[in-house]
Amino acid sequence: MNLVAITQELTSRQEIQSSDFLKDLCVSTIAMYPNGIPMLPWAGYLGEEQGVFIGTCAFKALPEFGEVEIAYFTFPEHEGRGVATLMAQSLIDLAKQYGVVMIKAQTLPEKNVSTHILEKLGFKFSGSVIQPTDGQVWEWHRSGAA
Repeated sequence: MNLVAITQELTSRQEIQSSDFLKDLCVSTIAMYPNGIPMLPWAGYLGEEQGVFIGTCAFKALPEFGEVEIAYFTFPEHEGRGVATLMAQSLIDLAKQYGVVMIKAQTLPEKNVSTHILEKLGFKFSGSVIQPTDGQVWEWHRSGAA
């Protein structure tokens, strides 16, 4: 599995142009970047496997005080194959490479596939928090140290 940064250049690829879903995903991700330009590696990515996009993942913002939050989503037709785990691990590896000391993630406030993935990757449940757009969520933390 390979991570492909979501950039303006990526949107010109045929695979993106031929899918309204991928096109909308890329456009909305690019709109979140300051001036529409990602500050790599703190960007959104598409997971690609053998030329097929299988999911998306991102750093939700630039690191602040040595902390960064990750998010990931497997496209439904590729669920159950470990894609989310691979994408999350790739983001963890990138964060560690750039000296992040704490990696965070948030999930729905219930045990589910995402909480299992985070536990498997060494995240610890930190507690419930209230998000303005999502309401109550569970927050998870893990050290960025090796």
